Amino acid sequence: LLFLWSITVSIFGIGGLLGSSGSRYLTVKFGKKKCLLCNNVLMIVAASIMGCSKIVQSFEMILIGRFMCGVSAGLCVPLHHQYVGEISPKKLRGFANSTSSFFWSLGKVVGQISGQRELLGSQSLWPMLMASCGFPALVQLVALPFFPESPPYLLMHTGDQEGCKKAIRQLWGEGQHQAEIDDIMKEKATMKNTKILSVLELVKEPAFRWQLYMIVILTATIQLCGINAV
Repeated sequence: LLFLWSITVSIFGIGGLLGSSGSRYLTVKFGKKKCLLCNNVLMIVAASIMGCSKIVQSFEMILIGRFMCGVSAGLCVPLHHQYVGEISPKKLRGFANSTSSFFWSLGKVVGQISGQRELLGSQSLWPMLMASCGFPALVQLVALPFFPESPPYLLMHTGDQEGCKKAIRQLWGEGQHQAEIDDIMKEKATMKNTKILSVLELVKEPAFRWQLYMIVILTATIQLCGINAV
């Protein structure tokens, strides 16, 4: 039983690792907006599976749902940052990206409060608690089609300059946005001369060794700060 509990908890992280590893390939091939839409569908399916686990008396459904949630979260973290940053005007880009951390923390707080036995953590309502992760995904699935694709993606990966201009006008309003388009073109020119490293190449690259050590140590020690125990 302890082993099953441990697997149920940790399989979320395994799914997150797989999801984040495949995010770059998917965003380049399909675009950030399409990936986010499909990711929302994945999260809704995962929430439905976990929500129905008690009805069909299957703990395996919780394992599958947790794994799918992990994959969805792993995809969402880099996707969300990139999409929000790329559709925001330059003067608001830093603020828009910083809201991600705020809402992740807010989500954890809401989850902790909702998980109390007096609320959704009771013996009869816990399936509803596990299925609640599908609600934000459903909201985004309904709202996101009204947003355009990321302008940098349209210009840099598909070469659709008119589509890029249309997306910029839809997002930032009418006006002169040639400076932003020139910046994207400069970034595109820079990327042609820059080698994109895979995860394995990054690990093997000596120039990034100390930065990698620092990131790994910081990320590992965050897990030891006591937040999970709390």
